Amino acid sequence: MNRVVKKVLLSISVLGILAGCSSEEDTVIMAPLPKVQSEFTPQSVWSASIGDGVGQFFSKLSPIYAYDTLFVASRDGVVKAIDPENGKALWEVDVAGDTSARLSGGIAAAYQKLYIGSENGEVIALDVKTGEEVWRAKVDGEVLANPVADASLIMVHTSQGLLVALEQTSGEERWAISTDVPNLTLRGDSAPATVSGGVFWGTANGRLAAAIVDRGQLIWQQPVGTPKGATEIDRLVDVDSSPIILGGTLFTVGFNGQLISIDLRSGNPIWKRNYSSATDMATDNRSLFLVTDNDHVVAVDARSGTELWENNQLENRLLTAPVIIDGYVVVGDSLGYLHWLDRESGEFVAQQLVNDSGLSVGPTEVPEGYVLVTRDGEIKKLTIN
Repeated sequence: MNRVVKKVLLSISVLGILAGCSSEEDTVIMAPLPKVQSEFTPQSVWSASIGDGVGQFFSKLSPIYAYDTLFVASRDGVVKAIDPENGKALWEVDVAGDTSARLSGGIAAAYQKLYIGSENGEVIALDVKTGEEVWRAKVDGEVLANPVADASLIMVHTSQGLLVALEQTSGEERWAISTDVPNLTLRGDSAPATVSGGVFWGTANGRLAAAIVDRGQLIWQQPVGTPKGATEIDRLVDVDSSPIILGGTLFTVGFNGQLISIDLRSGNPIWKRNYSSATDMATDNRSLFLVTDNDHVVAVDARSGTELWENNQLENRLLTAPVIIDGYVVVGDSLGYLHWLDRESGEFVAQQLVNDSGLSVGPTEVPEGYVLVTRDGEIKKLTIN
């Protein structure tokens, strides 16, 4: 079985589209919908649409709020700028060429431009005011994670283990750093994070890497997980979560690895805890909130790594990465429900069915509310009274 087939089959099984493979014991059972007495019911402000959304594909195209505008995109190439107050489109473009755009890595906003990556190995820059294409650059590998901007560079992490820096004005490559990619990996990549002239990202071989932004010089690599087990699936150690930086400390988590706190100056670990996750984390600057690989929602003290609470009632519901909205921890699931958890206790506060096509990404906070984009491309702005 070749590497591409292995990756596709694994992504299907991890996402739960294929439940079970060889026996009843292997079957993944989704937890029933928890019964929640909602303390509030969000009110709809407006609704719109963005093409066909991402469908049932892996693409995690979160909307982004920047320059007083909401930007959204669909996998097939429609990109739209929306007035967040009334939902009216300011501009709409289609970046697809002769074939599907397969947008997946994005959206990032900086230098008066939007940057979006694709499974076709392209990075596309658009003018934020008009949607006009500024440049389009080819990179080696799929761009599945959000680009990041720093020092007049746009950095993207590709499925081939490359961190590539492109000039923000032209898309010309400035430098590229290569890391090893195992034969079998998860379907996803870590979005880089930058601070104080350094860039940090997770790798498919279970490490957190650090480099100097200006020169593309690798500084250090810190193991987050060590391959163990007899099979290639058992030995998966991808670090697909985007690092979180709080002051001089960095936090990341790996699949079959650990949640780890790292001193940025030395690259040495401060503490490690045994959690496995392949999704981004959220923070309120005191606690870290993560969704484990079996969809338990966990809160951990950022200073000590002490577990504060764990909610296991959404097990195997294929949760989105957690986000903080109005002081609550919020996750969506594959059946289209949005779950609100108390930040201090992990208890459910509210629950709503948004759209039965499901949610691949969580809500995005905007002035006076938040925005959800469903898998079928419906855009909703809601508010909590």
